[in-house]
Amino acid sequence: MERDVEFLENVVKALVDNPQDVKIHRTVDEMGVLLTLDVNMADMGKVIGKQGNTAKAIRVLLRVVGMKNNARVNLKINEPEGANQRNGSQMKDFDQAIEDLKI
Repeated sequence: MERDVEFLENVVKALVDNPQDVKIHRTVDEMGVLLTLDVNMADMGKVIGKQGNTAKAIRVLLRVVGMKNNARVNLKINEPEGANQRNGSQMKDFDQAIEDLKI
């Protein structure tokens, strides 16, 4: 296992409640290394953090790991399936509340 993947896996699994759902895919191209992270929908907030600070910190640390291996490492966090549906239902609830206020 590559060091960057191993590092990311250890950090993320320590943060989340569902470590068995953590999946990391590594691709290498002319731009460098891209690590794609999939986590359980319930754990997205823990991985991203307030205002994205946790995700930013993980990205900075991954760049340091990459520098030690002469590689540019980037992180993409995939949005879990069903996340958009949840936001859509919240919007419907909001719209319904506005309709209810119209007397």
